[in-house]
Amino acid sequence: MTYASFEEIPVWQDAIRLAELVDDLLRSIPQKELSFGKRNQLDRASLSVSNNIAEGFDRGTNKELIQFLYIARGSASETCSMGLLLERRPYLKSHTQQINEIITLSRSCSKQLRAWAAHLQKSNQQGSKFQ
Repeated sequence: MTYASFEEIPVWQDAIRLAELVDDLLRSIPQKELSFGKRNQLDRASLSVSNNIAEGFDRGTNKELIQFLYIARGSASETCSMGLLLERRPYLKSHTQQINEIITLSRSCSKQLRAWAAHLQKSNQQGSKFQ
């Protein structure tokens, strides 16, 4: 399937939803309950997933797209890891449902990105710069 813009790509749509879920979670946790460093790390990692998909898509070559998909996948895994940490913190038990949604969606994004990158690696297409 060919997409005209990154906004049409299902994994980008999931990734932007992931960033929204993280933003909602961070806004619902009082400042005193979660350090600035953890907030910042989770916020940046979650947004990095959709941003790297977008950047890779608009680079124009499959080689560059694949590189950015793996960066996005790393950010999805980082978001998942942060979610797993927050899930273990007893003082965040009231946010368990939100945290679990983040963990589930970040894992889904990672799987989708892996599959897309694998498909591109098997493809003979070089990307839109070569068309």
